[in-house]
Amino acid sequence: IRSEESSRGSLTRMAVYPREIVRRALARAAAGLIVAHNHPSGAVKPSASDRRLTQSLRDTLALVDVQVLDHLVIGAHDTFSFARNGWD
Repeated sequence: IRSEESSRGSLTRMAVYPREIVRRALARAAAGLIVAHNHPSGAVKPSASDRRLTQSLRDTLALVDVQVLDHLVIGAHDTFSFARNGWD
């Protein structure tokens, strides 16, 4: 089990490249991973971009048999879990 920072963003945007996530997952021989990021606004409601990223990562990682176990959006006082809320 390991924690890694894959990218840093600005106040309003962050670039995440699925190929880099796949590369790191394969380098670590990962069978699954949990993705997490914060919302500087403090709100935890996932954006449309958050949902697209989750689906893109699931699709891309599935090609190499790595499962996205959850995507967490961390806010000031709460955390949103895609898995807990049944979002695929």
